[in-house]
Amino acid sequence: MHQTNSVGEDSLNSLTQIRQGLDYLGSLDPVLKVIIDQVGEVPLRKREGGFDALVGMIVSQQISVAAANSILNRLKNHGLTEAKNVIRAQDKQLKACGLSPQKISYIRNLAQAGIDFDELHKQSSQEVINQLTAVKGIGLWTAEIYLMFSMGRKDVFAAGDLALQEATKVLLGLDKRPTEKELRAIAIKWSPWQGVAARLLWAYYRMVKKREGIR
Repeated sequence: MHQTNSVGEDSLNSLTQIRQGLDYLGSLDPVLKVIIDQVGEVPLRKREGGFDALVGMIVSQQISVAAANSILNRLKNHGLTEAKNVIRAQDKQLKACGLSPQKISYIRNLAQAGIDFDELHKQSSQEVINQLTAVKGIGLWTAEIYLMFSMGRKDVFAAGDLALQEATKVLLGLDKRPTEKELRAIAIKWSPWQGVAARLLWAYYRMVKKREGIR
C-alpha cells in the first residue's frame, strides 16, 4: 500500500514503489518498456526538505550538476544553507561561494520568506506550488522538483526540466526538444506515476548522454 499524506495525494517513498510504477508504465507504454529494460536501476532520489533543499535547487538552476555541487559544498562549508546565516551574510561572502548576483537575491528572498516547511506537507501539490512560487526566484521547475524529491509526491512531473525534454526528444526521435507545454501533454498519460516516469527519463538521459541530468 502506498503511503499517503494528509491531503490524500500518494507519496513515493521506496524503491518497491518505483518498481510498481515501472511495471505500470511498462504495461501502459511500449516505448517506456524498452528503456525500462535498458537503464537498470531507477533511483528514488528522495532527499530531506527544508530551506537548505530549496537553496540547492536554486543553485542548480541553469548550470551543470558538477558546478552546482561545487557551489553547494562551499555554501555548506560556510553555514550558508541556513536561513538565519544567509540573512546575516554579506553579498561578497555569497559571491565567493560561486553564486551570481541573481541567485544571491533569490536565496535572500527565500531566507526572508519564513516558509513553514512542515506545514507544506498538509497542502495539496498545487497549494505548495503556489506558496513556493510566490517567492521571487522560485519558479515552477524548482517547486516541482521540491515536490518530487523532498516531499515525495508521486504524480508530479517537472516538464520544464531540460534533461527531461532532451531525454524525451531522443526517446521519441523528435527533431527538437518538446516545449514545457508539449512535454506536459506527453507526460499526462503516465499519470498516476508521472514522478516515476520522470525518474526513468533522468536515468535514460544518464545512459545516453553519459552524464547526470539532475542533482
